[in-house]
Formats: sequence, structure tokens, C-alpha cells
Amino acid sequence: MAETKHLGIKSMTAFARETHLDEAGELTWELRSINHRYLELFIRLPEEFRHLEPQLRQRLQRHLRRGKLDCTLRYMPVPGQVAQLQINRAYLHQLAAAGTEIAALLGQAAPKPNPFALLQWPGVLQERKIDTAPLEKRALATFDRALQRLIENRAREGQQLRAGLLERCEKLETCVTAVRRRMPQVLREIRQRLLNRLAELRAELDAQRLEQELVLLAQRLDIDEEMDRLHAHLQEVRKVLSSVKPVGRRLDFFLQELNREANTLGSKSADVEITRMAVEMKVLIEQMREQVQNLE
Repeated sequence: MAETKHLGIKSMTAFARETHLDEAGELTWELRSINHRYLELFIRLPEEFRHLEPQLRQRLQRHLRRGKLDCTLRYMPVPGQVAQLQINRAYLHQLAAAGTEIAALLGQAAPKPNPFALLQWPGVLQERKIDTAPLEKRALATFDRALQRLIENRAREGQQLRAGLLERCEKLETCVTAVRRRMPQVLREIRQRLLNRLAELRAELDAQRLEQELVLLAQRLDIDEEMDRLHAHLQEVRKVLSSVKPVGRRLDFFLQELNREANTLGSKSADVEITRMAVEMKVLIEQMREQVQNLE
């Protein structure tokens, strides 16, 4: 199989089937892959094809990096095909000579052997060995077509996952922008609530002390760093999604970082609307993590 050109990011979940039918019978390959941390191969072959396993493993490892792959070959000879038989002449002569020798040792005349009785003797009648090289060649060619289709299906699924991830990146970016816009209003409302509370208590207002307390409160609620990091991580996710290399593990790392920042945002929030958006971010990030588990 020639080297396959890269088709972008790939899903680890895909299926492919290829069949070849000719005068020797029917060959059917089924390749099924699911997500896995590493590349794990399970190859099931009929006995007459078992020696092909090392070649098959090499071909799979050349084109796949991650995923649990079940690879099965089914071979159905043409119904009614008659096996070609041959007589093991050397062995038959040895049996006849041994019979004559035993009769002589017993002082008896050697009886005339029954041909059909000799045919029942193990090893006298053998199936003629068939040249399996052409059949093996067809099996490998059919396997290559199945592998190519699996790679294409993985790429197609990968592009669908990529589109879903980019869509959620846009939604996360929208949340980040909304939180940034909301924050100044939140600080104004907190300031006003504090002033109203002091007025209700009829406490004497020390303007300088009040400003100091408001500054400290604003520092505790400051989320600019979290917003900057969320934006930076989203930019990295987009960049990784444009890569031609396996991306699953890198994306998983960035999603962990996104989740950490969203958690910090939620813990710092002093506003119902910002808390709601932090929860929305965590939901989107979790959806992305589930999708990324299927990427190579």
C-alpha cells in the first residue's frame, strides 16, 4: 500500500469492509476501530493466512497512531470445489514391503493387498498442495483497500468532530466576551449595594476608607487574567485543530487548562449572570472533552 497523503485530523472511531470474489472463493476484510490511548491491534485470520499477520501489523502501524483496531479476515472457498488428491507412492511402497516382510517372518505367503483398504491407511492419500501465493496476494490487496477506506472514514469523522469543536470554541469565546462586558457593571452594582447598606446602617462614611475597601474587593473579584488565559487557550485549540499531526493528546491538555480557568471564574463570581456563564463554559468544555476522546 502506498503512503497515504494526510487527510487532516482523524477520528479513532470508524469501520470499513472490503470483499474480493473470484474463482478461488470470497475474501472479506472487516476493520473496526474505536478510541484508545495507544494503538492496540487485534488481528483474526483463518489458519491458512495466519503467517500474514506480521505484514499486516506493519501496514497498520505505518498508517495509524492511536486506536483499538479489530481486524478480521473471512475466507469462503467456492462451494462444491473438489479437493485434488494424490497418492503418497513412496509411503505406499514402504507399507507393501513391510507387509511382505512380516508375512515372511511368520512363514506365510504375502496376501494380495486390498487397494481400498490401503487408501484408508493414514498418510497414503493426501490432498495435493495448492499454490496459495496468488490467493495471499489478493488477500493483501483487498486488505490495503479496506485500510485505505478506514483511513478515509476516520478522516471524514475527524472533520465532523473538528467542525463541532470549532463551533464550541466560538460559543466559549462569546461567553468570554460577555463576561468581560459584564464585569464593569458588576463592580458598579457591588459599589452601589455597599453604599446602600452603609446608608441603611446610618454609618458615618469615610470616603478614603470606602475607596480602599472597594479597591480590595475589586482585586478579589478581578478575572482579567482568567479571561486572558481562556482566550489564549482557545486560540491554541484553534491552532491545533489546523494541524496535520495527531492532535488528541494536545487538545486534551488545553481542555484541562480551559476547565481550570472556568472553575476559577465560577469561584470568583459575585454575580448570578457571570456564574451562569461559567457553568455554560464548563458544559461546553466537557462536551469538547468527550469529542476529543475520539480524535487520534
